[in-house]
Amino acid sequence: MHHLRDARCTVACIHNDCGNHPYLIPMIELYHCVSARSFRPLWMLEELAVPYRLHLLPFPPRAHARQYLEDNPLGTVPLMKDGATRMTESAAMCQYLAARHGDGQFDVAVDDADYGSYLNWLHMSDATLTFPQTLVLRYTHFEPAERRQPQVAADYARWFLARLRAVDAALQHSDFLCAGRFTAADVAVAYALQLAQHLGLDGQFPPAVAAYWARLQVRPAFVRALQVQHQTALEQGVDPTPSPDLRPQ
Repeated sequence: MHHLRDARCTVACIHNDCGNHPYLIPMIELYHCVSARSFRPLWMLEELAVPYRLHLLPFPPRAHARQYLEDNPLGTVPLMKDGATRMTESAAMCQYLAARHGDGQFDVAVDDADYGSYLNWLHMSDATLTFPQTLVLRYTHFEPAERRQPQVAADYARWFLARLRAVDAALQHSDFLCAGRFTAADVAVAYALQLAQHLGLDGQFPPAVAAYWARLQVRPAFVRALQVQHQTALEQGVDPTPSPDLRPQ
């Protein structure tokens, strides 16, 4: 099955094994800004090849798409709906999608020796690796000129780069972060590297991290996710410029 981005599609049609009439299941819906943290679940959906409906929003949606607050009072992306399930944390979505829709391919089982490492990477991806970069972005570009803080931005850029030592150590003897294979943890951590590239910090990646990031960027699902977000932005009348590259007017 493939993803569906047509705004008219609200359900996926699945034929049962008996050949009876198809039954309908709710389609996963993802609210997304171009190359924001919501790229994590978008990439995960492409890896899983499950159908989904993609809503592109102008960045930041709480300022430029006020109606979105009715769906997510936080005004943040991502928001993902899967039936009655509603989620707003991108790394948690990666874990959920891998566990719920991945048939074990991108998940790590609770009885696996690397289960703890898997969870640690999922949480580290946002709390430790992405968060400091949001402060770099904010205090370099998104705040009004009189509120920008170059020293804060420089300090948090160093913070992020110092914490890449953990990623570098994990990659010294493996192509991936845990379990000896590509998992949802790689998707989650890779977004931090993607954001770093937008901020011009990728030139300071250790060699193993740089090679890892290069490998991930040629994964077919990663390439598709980039293409899907660009095309859908154009179709839905949203600026296709990556959100980290936008500059307040």
